Amino acid sequence: MDFLALDFELRGLDPERAEQACLASGALAITYSDSRDDAVLEPAPGEVRLWPATRLQALYPADANAAALSATLTQELGLGDGRIGTQRLADRAWEREWLRDFHALRFGRRLWVCPSHEQVSESGAVVVRLDPGLAFGTGTHPSTALCLEWLDANLRPGVRVIDYGSGSGVLGIAAALLGAAQVDAFDIDPQALLATAENAVANGLGARLTVRADAAQLPARADVLLANILAGTLCELAADFAARLGAGGSIVLAGILCEQAEAVACVYAPWFDIAPCGQRESWVALAGTRNSDVHGLP
Repeated sequence: MDFLALDFELRGLDPERAEQACLASGALAITYSDSRDDAVLEPAPGEVRLWPATRLQALYPADANAAALSATLTQELGLGDGRIGTQRLADRAWEREWLRDFHALRFGRRLWVCPSHEQVSESGAVVVRLDPGLAFGTGTHPSTALCLEWLDANLRPGVRVIDYGSGSGVLGIAAALLGAAQVDAFDIDPQALLATAENAVANGLGARLTVRADAAQLPARADVLLANILAGTLCELAADFAARLGAGGSIVLAGILCEQAEAVACVYAPWFDIAPCGQRESWVALAGTRNSDVHGLP
């Protein structure tokens, strides 16, 4: 089945109103996409957060009248002339289309993240099997890449790891495959919890990775804590993270813009010897070692 596609930028137009107008005119499906490559990070559970420059695409049956639909939507939504683009789309295996541009990626000396349609043949490779999905984290974002590089270079076999804000589970899975004895992966997003559990099974981890929906279920003590979230949340959680790591424990913090790194490091300084461990584009990761018993923490 082929389709007629109409698309236009929202430019401040209420997305719900635009979507309802398209559906009322016979649209079969609505898709939102980023027109400018702006990041949208850490939406709250159930929240749909759009990009600053969002494009809406509506799919109609192939025999729909493009000119009539464009005129109707232009009038209904108050769009200027020429804002609506039209094209004909041939039907394809859409569930596989999103995989075309995702390829195996290497992080450090031996760690790889590889989609199901590719293979890594390099000797000694540690391969995380992962396809892009609804949960954040495939290694393509600079923050995730920095954490994966740290794991490749620094993770010691036999440690217990907390992956705080697991997303797809890529960091926790990588830690387990690199030799962690136990990984506890926590997230507040149900989709992330489901993705982490499924990806752990796909990588054959069994009971070595446990998904946690409640932070209170996380272990009181761990050897390594990974948190690839946002700078503000990292600052709020500093004391809690410090309490979960004994002296000599390692912490890796990411999701931090370059201009935020110094402020985040200052918040963690009472409990950690902490410094930047890498930078990619405008993103920085911090790594630190837990000091001995200080500030009343156990």
